[in-house]
Formats: sequence, structure tokens, C-alpha cells
Amino acid sequence: MNHAVDPRIELRRALERNPGDGFAWILLAEHELDRGDAAAGEFAARRALALRPGHPEALARLGRAQWMLGRRNDAAASLRAAAANAPDHPGIAVWLGHVLEDVGEAEAAADAYARAHALAPQEPQIAAYLLAWRRKLCDWRDLDALAAQVRAAVNDGTVSVEPFAFLSEDASAAEQLRCARLRADLLARQIRPMPSAPPRTHERLRLGFLSNGFGAHPTGLLTAALFEQLRELDEPDVHLFALNADDGSPIRARLQAAAHALHDVAQQPHARVAQRIRDAGIDVLFDLRGWGGGGTPEVLAMRPARVQVNWLAYPGTSGAPWIDFVLADAFVLPDGIERDFSERVLRLPRCFQPSDTTRAILPPPTRAECGLTDDAVVFCCFNNSYKLNPRSMARAFAVLRDVPGSVLWLLSGPGKADARLRTAAQSSGVDPQRLVFMPKQPHAAYMARLQHADLFLDTEPYNAHTTASDALWAGCPVLTRPGATFAARVAGSLNHHLGLDAMNVDSDEAFVARAVALGRDPASLRALRAQLAQRRRESGLFDMAGFARDFTDAVQRMARSSNS
Repeated sequence: MNHAVDPRIELRRALERNPGDGFAWILLAEHELDRGDAAAGEFAARRALALRPGHPEALARLGRAQWMLGRRNDAAASLRAAAANAPDHPGIAVWLGHVLEDVGEAEAAADAYARAHALAPQEPQIAAYLLAWRRKLCDWRDLDALAAQVRAAVNDGTVSVEPFAFLSEDASAAEQLRCARLRADLLARQIRPMPSAPPRTHERLRLGFLSNGFGAHPTGLLTAALFEQLRELDEPDVHLFALNADDGSPIRARLQAAAHALHDVAQQPHARVAQRIRDAGIDVLFDLRGWGGGGTPEVLAMRPARVQVNWLAYPGTSGAPWIDFVLADAFVLPDGIERDFSERVLRLPRCFQPSDTTRAILPPPTRAECGLTDDAVVFCCFNNSYKLNPRSMARAFAVLRDVPGSVLWLLSGPGKADARLRTAAQSSGVDPQRLVFMPKQPHAAYMARLQHADLFLDTEPYNAHTTASDALWAGCPVLTRPGATFAARVAGSLNHHLGLDAMNVDSDEAFVARAVALGRDPASLRALRAQLAQRRRESGLFDMAGFARDFTDAVQRMARSSNS
């Protein structure tokens, strides 16, 4: 068992003896923030600033606390001041970049990361931040060099980089495991686990789900109908632990109604969240965020539940000793990848990803309102901009060149991402005006617009997940090339379980050829869409009642594994 000592205890004792020690207040602020206690971190940072006005380290901790408390503009002001007072501090430049991302200053965030990398060019963690943000901005300068630096650091075991961002790299499942283990090992050295959970005394199985996406968020959209079906089964008790505040959305209301209890644990210290889970007597706890942003792996590392599961939101291995199972399916996680997962693999007989099958699709706006002409073949890719890498876009541009009059419909990205993609199109011999960008829409409006799309062109190594499910539900076929990692196989799993394996191809050449053939043959495209509509009704992919039964069987098996 990890017996990490809490450094806050000694710091508080030292400050009782000498409350005028500004540096000790800065250290205390850092440790409070690491424990997820933003309010205590802010208090300590302000005490430090009262003693040392303008101190960049104190300003940086204050900014970090304000960021955690959701006061993003205040955080940006504090970190800008910190960076101005310490222009040669790469760590402060990195934190400034994080906050500028959140306040929508995308290009300024890139400048902050570039500044940090220039100050510490040999630091692979900073290179990873710059690489990830440049991917989001479709700024492909120095991409290969940055990616090589980050992968080398992961393979050498020299530094812990963000596992979620690493999923976008052309890395193997084994490399993803190394990356995740480095991060998990670092966290394990900092976290003191709770005492072992007491034996189970309640009769009904209690499931816990921890996420920052319980609202109008992909996680909430994917799980609402499943939780409603679990309520209908009236077998396991479902407890949702929401790291995000109530957004007032209809999805949040549905989640609240479907769950046995929805626990609001937003902005609470990690230890308090873990205790809430323990107090609820959770038997099986699902981590619905993993290493993605906004999650709390620290809570899972405290071991609040006897059985803990990686499912749905993080498409890879956790690499963490505190995660017992990963819930998957045989397509998305075949035997060949299983050896590169730290968890025990438990497979559902259907696609591991649920979806909201209760949603009606509104009538679409006119094509003109969407920026589309009446006669264009509409290829689309509504994946996040960081997935639109040079290889995937080169493939899409090749399709456009060979299908006259076609367009590529994309989500509008941050900063100058759209302009950069248009420049890339022009360099590839494609009129940049054939790229049409959709501003971010409410989910119902987005789904309505999807009806104008003829064919979804997927990306890799990180392919469409929720976006693929959305496209299929709206009647738009998805063309994908399944890869060799979990993140590269989700769209393929959806197609496979839908009975449309012909839309899973095995090479870039086959991808382009299939898309071009469909784009040039309206009759074949109509027949494919009719087949999709039929398979949507008849296959088990969108059968949430069946999913709930399979899911319940799976969690019963997990619970039995704890010998409770």
C-alpha cells in the first residue's frame, strides 16, 4: 500500500510558527491545488501575495486556483501578470497557455506554449503541450519533430506526458500503455489510498459513475438512454457522481431522473469526492473520463470502491493499478491488443458504446442555410480539429479531387484552424472554397444538419467515436480504416455491429477508392443509405434495452470478482 506523507501537515505547522513565510504559503497553495482543494489553494496564494506582492509563483498558483474554481478570466489575468513578472519561466508560460485555451484565445495560447518550448526545448512534456495544441489549431509546423521528441520520451520512460493527447499520435498500443503507466506511477507516488472498503452488506448492486460530462456533453448524450433502461430493469442502483455543475440542460434532467441518486461533487477536493463514493457504498465504480481533461484520476487512485472500471470516455488503457477492468467489445479491443492493457478485459457481446436512441431528429434547415449548394455531393468529417492530421486530410483532399463538385463539411475549429485547412487544401490542388465549415451548434440543430451529409470520411489514428454514432443515427454512412489501437477502432466497431463491414477498409488507397466510387454513383450512395436505415432498425447497435441487460450481466461478473 502507498503510504505517501501529506506535506501539507508539516507546512501548516511551519506556518503556525512563522506565518510571515511567503514561500511556505506558495508551497502550501501548490499542495492544496494538487489535492483538488481550489478554495484552500486560493487562500494560501493570496496570503503569499500579501507577503510578497507580485511574486510570479504566487500569482501562478492564484491563477491555477481561479481556473479550478471556474473563474477563467480572473485566472488569465493572474497568469498574464505572473508571466510578465517571470518572462523566462517555462512552467508559468505553460499554465498561461492552458488558461488562454479556456478563455478562447487560441492563437495566444499557442504563442504561450511556443514560448515555453523555446525556453525549455529539451523538455518533452512542454513539447507535448505545444504538439497537442498545434494539432487543435491545424498548425502542422514542426509536427514530425515534436511528435518524435514526445514518442522518444515515452519510450525512454523519461517523462510523463498527457495520455489523452498521446492517443492522437501514430503510436502503438504498447506505447500508449507505457505513456499511461508513466502518468499512473507518478500519481501513485502522490496519493494515499483509503482503507480497504468494508464487506458488502446491501443486497442490491450499487453502480457508481464518475464524470465531468453529466449534462449537454458527449458522455451525457451517450449514456442517458442506457441509464433510463437500467432504471426500467430496476436491478442495479445507479449513482452518478457529477464533477460538473448542473448546466440546466434537458440531458442533465434526464440523468437526474434516471439515477438512483445524482451526487453533485463539482469543485470538491479529491478526498471528499472519494469519501462520498465510499459513503454511498458503491460496489463497481466506472471512470467515465480517465486521462481526459476535467477528470479526477486522483479520486480513483484513492480506491473508494472495491471494483473500478475504465469505460466509454477514454479509448485506451489507463495503465493504472487502481483500475481493475476495461469494458469493451471484441472488435474495438481484439486479442492482439489485449496484452497492451493493464486492466482485465471484459467484452460486451455488442458494441461497447451506447447511444441516445430516444432522440428525434428535427427537420433540417435548407442547404443554403448550411452553406451547401443544391447539387453538391457532401462529404463530411465532424471530428474535433486535433484529429484532422496531415495524413487524414490528404486522404480527404484526394477524394475531393476525384469527385467533381463535391465539398467537405467540417466543424469550425479554434483560432485560425479553418484558414489553415483551406491553405492546406489549396496546396493539395483543391479549391479552398470546397471546404465548408459549420459553427458549433446545439446538439439537436447539429443532428438536423447532419441529414444533408452524404458520407462521413473518418480520421486516424484517432477516429470518430460519438461523432460516428451521431452520423449513423442521422442516416449518414461512415467510412473508416480501423487501426491497431482502441482509439482507431471505435468507428469500425459501430459499423461492424451495424452489419456494415464493407465500410471498414484496410488501406488509404481503398478508403479513397471507396469514397470516390460512392461520390460518383448517386444510386449506390442511395442504396447504402437505405441499407443503413434498415440496419439501424434491425441490428442490435441501437437496442438500448438489450444493452442494459448485457451491461447488467457484465457488472454482476465484475462485482463477483471482488469476492464480496
